[in-house]
Amino acid sequence: MILEEAKKVIRVEAEALLALADAIDGEFERAVRLILSSKGRVVVTGMGKSGLVGQKIASTMASTGTPSFFLHPAEGIHGDLGMIMRGDVVIAISNSGETEEVVRILPVIKRLGASLVAMTGNLSSTLAKAGDALLDVSVKEEACPLGLAPTASTTATLAMGDALAVALLLERGFKAEDFALFHPGGALGKKLILRVEDLMHAGDAVPLVTEESLMRDALFVITSKGLGITGVCDGNGALVGVITDGDLRRALEKGIDIMSVSAGELMSRNPKRIDRSDLAAKALQQMEEYAITSLFVFADAADRPVGIVHLHDLLKAGIA
Repeated sequence: MILEEAKKVIRVEAEALLALADAIDGEFERAVRLILSSKGRVVVTGMGKSGLVGQKIASTMASTGTPSFFLHPAEGIHGDLGMIMRGDVVIAISNSGETEEVVRILPVIKRLGASLVAMTGNLSSTLAKAGDALLDVSVKEEACPLGLAPTASTTATLAMGDALAVALLLERGFKAEDFALFHPGGALGKKLILRVEDLMHAGDAVPLVTEESLMRDALFVITSKGLGITGVCDGNGALVGVITDGDLRRALEKGIDIMSVSAGELMSRNPKRIDRSDLAAKALQQMEEYAITSLFVFADAADRPVGIVHLHDLLKAGIA
């Protein structure tokens, strides 16, 4: 019985969403154009469950390139309507279209010079008649068996808000990089914002020796810099090879007296490289592709390394 009731709720709400998709018309495009042409912000308002949905809609829009915030209508009639400026677009949400606190602020919204997008399930309501654009979020039935608790109607309203946010995102040409700027603390933000130069070791922290350096000196550099690697440069400072812990192990396995050879004799040539302006996520991708733990960093097409980035730096920054 419990499972059947749960499934019924999902079916009712799914049917409401499918009906909503079929009902979207020119009014939706009108609402999008109103917001795009606005020189102000989007102000979302609504009471109760509609208000909670409105907060999510405002948050989604704000994170996808449409400056938005939520205004509680009850607070609005006690002074917070001063947050609304000429040129703003107000999205007022009320399933009945007659919510007292929402209806009371409608004349003020007009007087302030803001446009109004009405989001309601009652197309003959006060809110519907006041809107410059009307978004129909009516549903055939609520999922609540008593028909009292907003369920399918709030789901439909939330979906309509998401549809608006995505339509605006596409019209603005909003990109993943733009999204990341508003989410610097998230995994996506780190992958799309952090660049190699933000994480690389530079200056004296870069392990480098010359081709002529004795291996005892190279070993000291590898150990002191703590990255398990050193770069090997020619007389012009150009990187021509690297020596890693793995190179040392393989040399010992071959019976080579590593203390009697130079860095140039033991190094691995043609090391992988990355540009300082590349995304840190690209550095991780290269490390995984070539099964390495470090990349020397360069500026543009220069041959002299300006830094080095290690796998641990990427993991510590949360790039993985």
